[in-house]
Amino acid sequence: MDKKTSLAALAALGQETRLDIFRLLVRAGQEGVAAGEIATRVGAVQNTTSSHLKILTHAALIRPERDGRTVRYVADMTGFRDLLAYLMEDCCNGAPELCRPVINAVTCDC
Repeated sequence: MDKKTSLAALAALGQETRLDIFRLLVRAGQEGVAAGEIATRVGAVQNTTSSHLKILTHAALIRPERDGRTVRYVADMTGFRDLLAYLMEDCCNGAPELCRPVINAVTCDC
């Protein structure tokens, strides 16, 4: 991930509703959540939610998947991993053991 892409991802997550949407989709896993249901679950207006989804998609943090006539959104864990890797690229100035607690905290068994 480059600086420009990481800035877009951080800016996308820097807005309350978009952060709520991203966290919802991370919790949902590969099943994802239908677009209309996202608005309901985060308590947002549908057309505003559509804008938020577009921003998160362009930031490579989520992706749409067609399920018949329904569009479901899922967290793009590759994009999220790339963001974390970029942020930790120069972690601990050559002392990786200092980064171990952070790595352990973001590692899951999913």
